[in-house]
Amino acid sequence: MTGHSSHPGPPAPSPAHAARWQRLDPRTLLVHCGWMAPPLGSLALTALATGGRITGGAWTTLIAIAASFAVVTAIGLIRWARTDFRVTDDRFEVRSGLLTRRLRSVPLHRIRTVDLTATPLHRLLGVTVLRAGTAGSGDNGGELSLEALKAAEADRLRARLIARAGAGSASEDPVTARIDWRWLRYAPLTFWVVGGVFAAAGSVYRVLDGIGIEPWKIGFVRRAFTEFGASMLWLTVPAALLAVLALGSVGAVALYVENWWNYRLEWADAHTLRVRRGLFTTRSVTIERARLRGVLLREPLLLRAGGGALVRAVAGGLGNREENRRRSALLPPAPRREALRVADGTLQSPFPVMELTPHPRVALRRRRVRGLLFAVLPGTAVLAVLGAVWTPVLLHCAWIYAALGTAAVGWLARDAYRTLGHGIRGRYLVVRSGTFSRDTLALQREAIAAWTFTTSPFTRRAGLVTLTAAVAAGEERYRLPDLAADDAAALASAAAPGILEEFLMPPGAARSGARERPLRSR
Repeated sequence: MTGHSSHPGPPAPSPAHAARWQRLDPRTLLVHCGWMAPPLGSLALTALATGGRITGGAWTTLIAIAASFAVVTAIGLIRWARTDFRVTDDRFEVRSGLLTRRLRSVPLHRIRTVDLTATPLHRLLGVTVLRAGTAGSGDNGGELSLEALKAAEADRLRARLIARAGAGSASEDPVTARIDWRWLRYAPLTFWVVGGVFAAAGSVYRVLDGIGIEPWKIGFVRRAFTEFGASMLWLTVPAALLAVLALGSVGAVALYVENWWNYRLEWADAHTLRVRRGLFTTRSVTIERARLRGVLLREPLLLRAGGGALVRAVAGGLGNREENRRRSALLPPAPRREALRVADGTLQSPFPVMELTPHPRVALRRRRVRGLLFAVLPGTAVLAVLGAVWTPVLLHCAWIYAALGTAAVGWLARDAYRTLGHGIRGRYLVVRSGTFSRDTLALQREAIAAWTFTTSPFTRRAGLVTLTAAVAAGEERYRLPDLAADDAAALASAAAPGILEEFLMPPGAARSGARERPLRSR
């Protein structure tokens, strides 16, 4: 009888080894070459400005571009060849590096956001950038980025990451907001109506200066300034301001269209909020509901005057502060009614905008004094000194500025004081402050990790304290300015129990006749 012995085969590969490593799309190399567009464009402008004559400096630039192209292409080829990624049953891993190999591995359950971004060059090449934000990636330390994937592959990878991270089934009542082009009327009610014009002018000046063209020596520019100074300033100055406002309004509308084209806000599933937007540069941001810590209703001064507002998410995993500003936008400038509806849907509960507790009236006096000291007094003093030295006309400008500035400061200070308010509404701490930008924050109380009490000699004398909540989300710190010092510790303890109790003096422990102080401010 012949015996038959069974030998165990090779062990089955673990899930971590079963997943196949993948490379980025080869078109990544073309994306890395996109930096050549500005210098080549500068050379083309130089050739046009000089009638096709290429100077020695231009030849030097061409040689430098060619050498840089060779170096960047070689570096890009090495980076592409030595960068790969994979998704296992429980981790997202990215390998990179030539001499020093680096393996970054993140558990899927820690992935909070998945962002797809495509610039015009990416879209032309049919690729996109994928960024996976994790818990604690405030400084991009926990963020994994894949520079260029095929658009379809990036969509599939995002779906896998979100599904593996624990997303549920689609919500039966998703929050959905779509672009309404009637909202374009709110585009000019922003700072960029004026600031954008000067920023664009500065950029044009730098480009022309970089290619050797001095804008002040161009004929029509010189003639325009000469005629402007020789004309009646009481007509030309308002005309120039109107021109700036007109150009700024056109630019603001164009920027609004580029940023919010095809905008859509929706619950992709029961646990994932997704924002899609963009015309030339498209962006798709997903936010895990578990990392959504609150909502910020922002009303800049001009936008508020026009009855508009915008909405931002307070969420973790959106990158550093600059990235957070870009990724946290949930709604463009829109009617305040629409902003409240989006805030309600994002929180899955009514946004708490009811009456809030006002702050001490001494806060109004502080705002008036600061406005007079830092805005009215310096300008008046400068005009008065210049008037005494040069011309008496500036003396009249000084008292006119002082009168108008005092009136403006009084109005703005009163508006800022009326805006101040706070309250606890269910699971949310509600804070409202600001005048140039009135912000109403609804912050989950359980998200508050620490408190900071800040005073100065002036606020201590006024009996005020500024309370700052530290949160691992959004801007990370949210201020409650100018609270009554006697009430600040009680508010902090009620909003986030368990943080301050060990520092507070229990009732009856204070010495007889001495006034009990809450937490000592610093």
